[in-house]
Amino acid sequence: MAEMNAGKRKSLDGPEVEWAREYERSLIPVDTRFPRQGDVYEALHDAPVHFMTAWSAPFTGGGESVLKAGDKVLVDQMPHDPKAISVYAVALDYSAMETRVVPESERTSPKYAGFYFSLKTVDLNRDFKLVQEGYGKMAKG
Repeated sequence: MAEMNAGKRKSLDGPEVEWAREYERSLIPVDTRFPRQGDVYEALHDAPVHFMTAWSAPFTGGGESVLKAGDKVLVDQMPHDPKAISVYAVALDYSAMETRVVPESERTSPKYAGFYFSLKTVDLNRDFKLVQEGYGKMAKG
């Protein structure tokens, strides 16, 4: 990434990306609980996060924000890897958090299609507590 940021190269190849993922995964403590679909996490304190915006267009946006102590997020999709470095999550109080996180100019755009968070597994284990597993299964079953 440093070489890309310095303009020395334009992309990373598959083997390099996979090596970087494996290296980052090797730094995760062995007692880490990896997130699963249906997990609900609650922020223990104000925590910086990265959010992403979806669009009815070939574009993804996003930015940085803060989840406040007590905010809850749901891992609503099965992670691609059982030992995922990061996962996507949605706010349980979606409307209130959307108003707080996503700029009005984006929320009111006709092509805006929602927002979600990208959260690192290490951050979930450090800055959040798991408050529920299997969210949504009870409502369906």
